[in-house]
Amino acid sequence: MGFKDDNWRMFRGATQLSLDAKSRLAVPTKHREALQAQCAGSLVLTAHPHRCLLLYPQPAWEPIQAKMMALSSFDKRSSALQRLLVGFAEDVALDSAGRLLVSPVLRDFAALDKEVMLVGQGSHFELWNIEAWRAQLAQVMQEENFTMPTELEGFSL
Repeated sequence: MGFKDDNWRMFRGATQLSLDAKSRLAVPTKHREALQAQCAGSLVLTAHPHRCLLLYPQPAWEPIQAKMMALSSFDKRSSALQRLLVGFAEDVALDSAGRLLVSPVLRDFAALDKEVMLVGQGSHFELWNIEAWRAQLAQVMQEENFTMPTELEGFSL
């Protein structure tokens, strides 16, 4: 969302990880180094309507939060999204071992257990319960009438 920095790096790739006994997640080294360079390990972890979590470098999160809070609180859909995205948002930091703590509230929201998927989404990551990740992938792959979004008409790989 317009986040520009000389240290900017696109986060991509899917990695299966384990939460440790204290509910900490060890961020893969390739991403850890970029996160340290971009934001000194200052991150924001929040809920997503798809029942996964979003993990943003704090500077990339700030404009998103500002846009969310600029929406009318009188609109039911806007206020519901504000409650979800901003209401669940937590500042988290990478520790000296490159781990971040996932709070009980966010673990419960996304039904995170020991095995999770960390999925790069360009400016941020998604954090999924492993079974939910597999189920949503299977659903996408089985849809017979998959149609491209209008914005991608004419796009080819």
